[in-house]
Amino acid sequence: MTKTEQKTDWFLAINPNGRIPALTDNRPPFSAATEQAPMHLWESGSILLYLTTHHDPEHKISFPIGTREWHDMLSWVFFQNAGLGPMQGQANHFTRYAPEPLSDHTYGQARYQNETRRLYRVMDTQLSRDGGRQFLVGDKCTIADITAWGWVGVAKWAGVDIGEFPALQAWEERLGQRPAFQTGMHVPEPNKTREMLKDPAKMAEHAAKGRHWVQKGMKEDAEK
Repeated sequence: MTKTEQKTDWFLAINPNGRIPALTDNRPPFSAATEQAPMHLWESGSILLYLTTHHDPEHKISFPIGTREWHDMLSWVFFQNAGLGPMQGQANHFTRYAPEPLSDHTYGQARYQNETRRLYRVMDTQLSRDGGRQFLVGDKCTIADITAWGWVGVAKWAGVDIGEFPALQAWEERLGQRPAFQTGMHVPEPNKTREMLKDPAKMAEHAAKGRHWVQKGMKEDAEK
């Protein structure tokens, strides 16, 4: 991503928005055997719904389509796509990537950090219901949890203290101990973000590197 490979023609053919994630299924289950045209998916919610619709027949991380739980799960998936991701993403930007001095951007930081906190509070309240819930929906881990976990786990990068939300913090830690989460977070390479967040010096160094290519990308987009 730092090399802006997502802006090249081959990637834009997969995702015209030039962003990650994107997924190509070279053998989509609905194609006739004689016409196996690849299926390109982009936007995390779309990808997760595709995977559960076509590759989760036992509903291990989803619920049967049309059930009460399925609709509830969709609400939380879209909550992340339309709320948590965009708001925390902007909190990340104004806290770490905005042009220096960062003190010039206190309104943006406060606006998006507070909105991220509000959204965290919504999740914390949900997880506190009925004496405490293990998951956002139902009695199992689903794509509702999966899509939100990666954001909540890096709350500190957005300038938010997850300790303000005890049920949400316990949920994040609980999911992070699951073997599949441990495996997934280290693909395609070992993820050192959580370790980096423990070291202010490394956080500052990482933010400085990120600020350079974020500002460079914004400048290039503005000039097109």
